[in-house]
Amino acid sequence: MYYALYRKYRPSDFDSVVGQTAIVKTLKNSIINHNYTHAYMFFGPRGTGKTTVSKIFARNVNCLSPVDGVACKKCSACKTSFSHDCVDIIEIDAASNNGVNEIRELRNNVNLVPSELKYKVYIIDEVHMLTDAAFNALLKTLEEPPEHIIFILATTDPQKVPETIISRCQCFSFKRISDAVIRDRLDYVCKQEKIQIDPEVLERISVLSDGGLRDALGMLDMLTSYTNEKITLEDFNEVNGIVSDADLDCFIQYVMEGNIKCLLEKIAEFNNNGKNLIQIMVQILNYVRNQVVDYYLSDKESLYSIDLLQEFINLLNEKMPDIKKSSNTKVYIEMFLLKFINDHKNDRNVEISTNNQPVDKNIDDKNISREIISKVPENKNLDDQNISREIKSEPKEEIQEGSKDVSLDEKVVEETTSKNTEKVKSFSSSLVPKILNIDEVMSIRINNTMATADKNLLKLEMKCFDILKDFSFDQEIGYLVNSILDSKLRAVGPDNLIISYDSDASVEQNLINLIRLNEVYNKVTNSNKNIAIISDKKWDELKEQYIENLKNNVKYEVQEEPELLLEEIDNNDIMTSSAISLFGEDIVEIE
Repeated sequence: MYYALYRKYRPSDFDSVVGQTAIVKTLKNSIINHNYTHAYMFFGPRGTGKTTVSKIFARNVNCLSPVDGVACKKCSACKTSFSHDCVDIIEIDAASNNGVNEIRELRNNVNLVPSELKYKVYIIDEVHMLTDAAFNALLKTLEEPPEHIIFILATTDPQKVPETIISRCQCFSFKRISDAVIRDRLDYVCKQEKIQIDPEVLERISVLSDGGLRDALGMLDMLTSYTNEKITLEDFNEVNGIVSDADLDCFIQYVMEGNIKCLLEKIAEFNNNGKNLIQIMVQILNYVRNQVVDYYLSDKESLYSIDLLQEFINLLNEKMPDIKKSSNTKVYIEMFLLKFINDHKNDRNVEISTNNQPVDKNIDDKNISREIISKVPENKNLDDQNISREIKSEPKEEIQEGSKDVSLDEKVVEETTSKNTEKVKSFSSSLVPKILNIDEVMSIRINNTMATADKNLLKLEMKCFDILKDFSFDQEIGYLVNSILDSKLRAVGPDNLIISYDSDASVEQNLINLIRLNEVYNKVTNSNKNIAIISDKKWDELKEQYIENLKNNVKYEVQEEPELLLEEIDNNDIMTSSAISLFGEDIVEIE
């Protein structure tokens, strides 16, 4: 029979209990000195060991020859107390036995002497669920208990227990178990069960469990059922309905910069994908909190105002109970975030424009120019220097990368990829060329990415996505940059990467702009990658097929990518001509 991990690895003695050192030491000493009382109360958060310690203590006080307060497990009393049919250690669930009649029956039974052990131990779990009449019935027994009786009351909510009950018990407060202790325990369990898992997943489980070791083991158990392969961070996010750090970065950016349209779309995306919005809010709270702590403790530079981040943390922490109780979580989250953005629009360097796009207050409407100094993520393959880019809002804008100047209005990239060395025909930025063999190109790029995918490259590429944010409001290339930022980075190889969009319409639109997207991405991030674009649904199918291939030991073979076959759009095309005649070839500035 299969046992859940939290049952299989439940401690059977004091030495196996983790995270409650002071309580264990006190109880062991009371056994050594034979100085135990008739009633105890254990209270604290769920999954911290209250019931487990109660059972261990009940066995140890009945041991005939304990060693340093720990049961010997050899005597007749130990053999009886450790058996499943022991009648002298009684566990009562107060949640389902909370009436006065049940407590009266208990009062009648406590006068009976133990059948086999020295003490009859009653463990009443969730004791705060008892009714007032039941508490009154229990009170008399606690005042004058028989010498052979020990009561252990366990609860997660001691405020609901009458003071008259608490005053007659020796109380122990069980604390939340630290993340480090939970992580070490999970690592031990994984080694015992031969579970392959990324260390970062153990870190995430320990944080998400909120100090409850039982919850942490439950999450690990669920992940082992989800996949027979090595458990990855992506598996963890999928199972728990949470999102990646890249999604959190986007979300916080939209809040801090007042981008209402993108923020609402992001919330809708999370909701439509079946993500747990409450858990995402908890993620955001911890994520922003870590940024603020890093700012004060490590002097780590923040992208946003620290005061504004602290205001956001305080509001989110204040609203968290209401978010959990709300009948419509999505609507509640949307409304309080919109209120925060509107209340603090004067505290940021941007204000909300009529089309919901942030507008920089420091920009001169007549002559828009800015200088962006972006930080390149640490990469041994890149020059160890800062890349300075100056972007001017003039027709035929240029992006400067070291000594290379690329005019988006005059030409496309001369070399679209490392394998596609022929020059692509120059065309006006007002015209969009059609790639005739797009399906073949995408298929091979996807295959080559899966063949050479590497998790370390994926993490590094996510940092490159952060660089793109510096250009999201640029007048010339901002729409291309935002198109990339709206995607999800799925897999990365040395020469290729895969991004996905939630709808087929978005995929089709961005495939039209594939060359421009690829050019802008490589120039801004100082990389040389081929981009493959697919839908989220297609990615799920691709991932499932990838796992199946791994199980069957089927390997992907790198294929040579064909040249891009381009067809330039005719200047006389009615749609193109109409667009140019209406708006001109330059991007119009909206005030």
